[in-house]
Amino acid sequence: MTSRLLVVGDALLDIDVEGTSSRLCPDAPAPVVDVGEETLRPGGAALAAVLAASDGHEVVLVTPLGDDADAGRLVALLEPVVRVIGLETSGTTAVKRRVRVGGQTLARLDTGQPGRILDRIPAEVLQVGADAVLVSDYGRGATRHAGVRQLLAGLAPGLPVVWDPHPRGAPPVPGVRLATPNAAEATAMAAALPGAKAISSRGDDLASVGCAAEALVAAWEAGAVVVTMGSRGALLSHGHGAPTVVPAGRLAHGDACGAGDRFASRAATLLAEGKVTLEAVSGATAAATAFVAAGGAAGFSAGVPAPASDFDGAAAVVTRVRSAGGTVVATGGCFDLLHAGHVASLTAARSLGDCLVVCLNSDASVRRLKGPSRPVVPQADRVRVLEALSCVDAVAVFDEDSPAELLQRLQPDLWAKGGDYAGVVLPEASVLRGWGGQAVVLPYLEGRSTSSIVRAMGNVEQTEEVS
Repeated sequence: MTSRLLVVGDALLDIDVEGTSSRLCPDAPAPVVDVGEETLRPGGAALAAVLAASDGHEVVLVTPLGDDADAGRLVALLEPVVRVIGLETSGTTAVKRRVRVGGQTLARLDTGQPGRILDRIPAEVLQVGADAVLVSDYGRGATRHAGVRQLLAGLAPGLPVVWDPHPRGAPPVPGVRLATPNAAEATAMAAALPGAKAISSRGDDLASVGCAAEALVAAWEAGAVVVTMGSRGALLSHGHGAPTVVPAGRLAHGDACGAGDRFASRAATLLAEGKVTLEAVSGATAAATAFVAAGGAAGFSAGVPAPASDFDGAAAVVTRVRSAGGTVVATGGCFDLLHAGHVASLTAARSLGDCLVVCLNSDASVRRLKGPSRPVVPQADRVRVLEALSCVDAVAVFDEDSPAELLQRLQPDLWAKGGDYAGVVLPEASVLRGWGGQAVVLPYLEGRSTSSIVRAMGNVEQTEEVS
């Protein structure tokens, strides 16, 4: 059954102004930008609401809305996927305009003035019937309003409440299930508590982060505090005992804008689905990592973004490397029971360029190629093992018998295969020629194969049965 999430907080409007630049100003060492198109995106609590909707949930957003054109533009973005309940405010809509050239941000222009909420909380908010609540605080006053705090304090005892705090916002109401500050926010907020213990000068080492999280659990009377730490993952503390560290997995190279919203929204939707706190944090960490790898908040313009796929991550890697003038290398195979021969080929392939994308046969594809007893290792585990290798930058799964269609989408500069193909015309070579790519064969370690490992395992099992 679809869960319903109530999101409360400060909604923003993000605008990316894409342009080109080929000259400097005559009066200053600054680029002249010829403005092209503008891309509008929901930001702040609005982004968190849209991301929650992308998880397949019904979402109601309660947010202060000014009487200005930008508020109308923001609501128009949200209405197809999110129900919006506006709170009248004396302020104007916060707009963040990023001026970008060639995928790089040159400047950000912020407009909009925060104001005070002028009316009471509408009765319809109390009739939402939410399964969980997400508070997305962007420091513009929503969480400081007495009526909003009274609403949230009344909901916290009976519903999972996830609170994403802000340094300029208000502290969570007592009883929230999970608070989600980042490392800088957590250490600063903990240091500001009355009678706070000294935190190390770095402030972002695990000991300091754990100490800060433990202090915040007590100060906020929260069920738990999870501190997001970027590429290092997340640290979860219940205020006692050793904290749990959830690794981020493979380092995501991409735009981290919106990663905190992705984390908090996914944690909230998982709690709405009945997951326990650690399950929610683990799922949120994976979602935020995938979100960054797929391009972050800039990965979509409006509406519900499609869930990040392995192709999105691979495409983001290819785009990043290609925009920097690098060489994209791809290889493919089943990689069932990863062995030394695989590792040698993958390492050699990576040395040929600036990134390596592995095109991996799906379980169905492997069965068609190798027989009903294969794969030995399921697809999800094969992806995870490959992504753990330092020589692999991304993995993309294909369901066909050949990776030709996937290669057409990625268009790598090089396609590398192991030496067991030496002297043979690679079937992918003609596809590569379509965009000027090159197929190559790499040396292969003799005597290493998944089939031989499977046969050896069968012999061991027979010996054990006889004995």
